[in-house]
Amino acid sequence: MSAPIKALLKRLIPARFRPKLRLLYNRYRYSGFSRYCPFCKAHLGRFLPVGLALPVFEQQHIVGGGLRLDALCPICGSVDRERLVYLYLVHRTDIFQIQAARSRRLLHVAPELRLEKILNMSAAAEYLTADLASSNVMVSMDITDIRFPDNSFDAIICNHVLEHVIDDRKAMSELYRVLKPGGWAILQVPLSLKLDRTYEDNAITSESGREEAFGQSDHVRIYARDYKDRLARTGFQVEVFNWVAEFGSCGARFGLDPEERVYIARKNPSRTLRGNVMRVRGAPERG
Repeated sequence: MSAPIKALLKRLIPARFRPKLRLLYNRYRYSGFSRYCPFCKAHLGRFLPVGLALPVFEQQHIVGGGLRLDALCPICGSVDRERLVYLYLVHRTDIFQIQAARSRRLLHVAPELRLEKILNMSAAAEYLTADLASSNVMVSMDITDIRFPDNSFDAIICNHVLEHVIDDRKAMSELYRVLKPGGWAILQVPLSLKLDRTYEDNAITSESGREEAFGQSDHVRIYARDYKDRLARTGFQVEVFNWVAEFGSCGARFGLDPEERVYIARKNPSRTLRGNVMRVRGAPERG
């Protein structure tokens, strides 16, 4: 649509009608059958690009960050890594099953808009959102100093947060502490498939320096293949979920990166709590 036509429509159409008309226009413009968004249920011909095209992402082969050409839903604005977590929750947990998840507590750190909305509306669990920087959450919270008692939550979602935290080991320890025995946490980060060891340098403090070194001005490290080991040293039992291995190439339909994995960190259950945990379907019971 040309700029003059856009300007004319802006003058003719009242502001209150524009969002709905824009939505209808985008559904028509991007309609197709090769892509599907599980949040807004839109059938699309393609997703849109999202992310920054900085050299470090390509040089270090970072998954979950950088420019992704087929990742942003033009209808609801969801991105690939948000859809991956949602699809994992749907297909591999009982969080949306009322009988299974009743009386469970779910903590969502730095909640993504679409995921927050659907969890708040549909999740059977008691749902709590938290963030340090945003005011649009239920609780203001620093994940290196979580003001909740031990064993407070059955499940935690912390999606692309730890790369912003200087003392990530303290944050991991706090997440482990407030997770109930038998509980699980989804702890996603951008991750280099080229590096064997996580790269961090506390001497780099400027925004430009961090952007050059880590790919974003508020990132403080690049996680590497040792990420699973870092979580395990905290006490977590870590599983790595591979969508492609489980469901094949259908991930392309949802705009997922075939190289991105879901990191599920569990807290070993005590025998007394064995019957009162929110388990992943099909996962063995641990004692």
